[in-house]
Amino acid sequence: MSDSPTTMAESAAIELPEFPMPRAPRCPLDPPPALRALQQDAPITKVRIWDGSTAWLVTRYDDLRALLADPRISSDNGHPNFPYRGPADEARRLGQTIVTTDDPEHARLRRMISLPFSIKRVEAMRPVIQAVVDGRIDDMLAGPKPVDLIEAFAAPVPMLVICELLGVPYEDHEFFETSALKSMTVGVPAVEAEAAQQQMHEYVDNLLGQRLASPADDLLSILAGQVKDGQLSRRDAATMGRTILVGGFDTSANMIALGTLALLQHPDQLARLRETDDPKLIASAVEELLRYLNVAHGGRQRVAVQDIEIGGHTIQAGDAVILTTEIANRDPAAFSDPERLDIGRGARHHVAFAYGVHQCLGQPLARVELQVVYGTLYRRIPTLRLATAVDQIPFKHDGLVYGVYKLPVTW
Repeated sequence: MSDSPTTMAESAAIELPEFPMPRAPRCPLDPPPALRALQQDAPITKVRIWDGSTAWLVTRYDDLRALLADPRISSDNGHPNFPYRGPADEARRLGQTIVTTDDPEHARLRRMISLPFSIKRVEAMRPVIQAVVDGRIDDMLAGPKPVDLIEAFAAPVPMLVICELLGVPYEDHEFFETSALKSMTVGVPAVEAEAAQQQMHEYVDNLLGQRLASPADDLLSILAGQVKDGQLSRRDAATMGRTILVGGFDTSANMIALGTLALLQHPDQLARLRETDDPKLIASAVEELLRYLNVAHGGRQRVAVQDIEIGGHTIQAGDAVILTTEIANRDPAAFSDPERLDIGRGARHHVAFAYGVHQCLGQPLARVELQVVYGTLYRRIPTLRLATAVDQIPFKHDGLVYGVYKLPVTW
């Protein structure tokens, strides 16, 4: 590495690696090997993305945390150099959200919806989440086997919970899932992704209209109240509702399924989790699986709004930046023996929920959901096992959130 800072423009003629990189076929739970090599040899480097543009790729834990907390890095996806993950991702712009705005507007929007996701409020939901989990397990045990764990359990549990929190009818869940899949898959044509986003937006907007006329005790009613008070436009309120709905079930559903697969591949850790009633160990298992799997793959997309010198490089104002939390969570400088799954590790400092002002608002809810699921499913179905070979499982390599499309299991 040169001692003098380099800029993107100075290295434009160099042949750049393409991002994203493929995972190793035999190691679908691990980040791409090329990311590991870059973390070791070129932790801040330039890559070329799908549309031919370039971006800085950041792979080390300390560098990534520093940039996620740096106000000179923007999440504004309206910036002309924002590094979208594909045409479908580019089609997702339908109003302001806490994900795509910077402070002070980001802080204002976040405060509007933060109360329902507070640790105290979410902990009060634990009995409701437990009842949902137990009910789905009862249905599984009473039905035929093998069963697709996604359809029978991993998708319905977080969907039921987020529908309850938002005030959305669960009976419409097939519509949400279909629309979310179209808008969250990289290879979907932009026109289809945009249509799916618009349909979801109109659906949430209709519910918002009902809450404007007749408020209830739910998050949509809180958003409707902010529209009435003039704090939020109706369009932005519907966009925030849609973002929470999709984000509230998709990432958790993938973590439930992928976490189960990872534990089935590590029977010693599964046995340790199945046999404990210690809430601290269950909570530790959640953090370790979040670190180990990091379903928010493909990096965190940002744009520099001022020059930043870091790691011997100058990221110039206007440069695109991709922060790869999936490999940062496997950085040996931050986690000893990072390739090993150890549910007692104490991995709470992971960056699966990002870091800084844009860390995931819904992380308290996700943590409680996963604690209830991981603390219940394997205890109630102790002989749970795969009903197919791992190489037959369809992984979401093309998804904005990583996971599996199906997970056949039996017991």
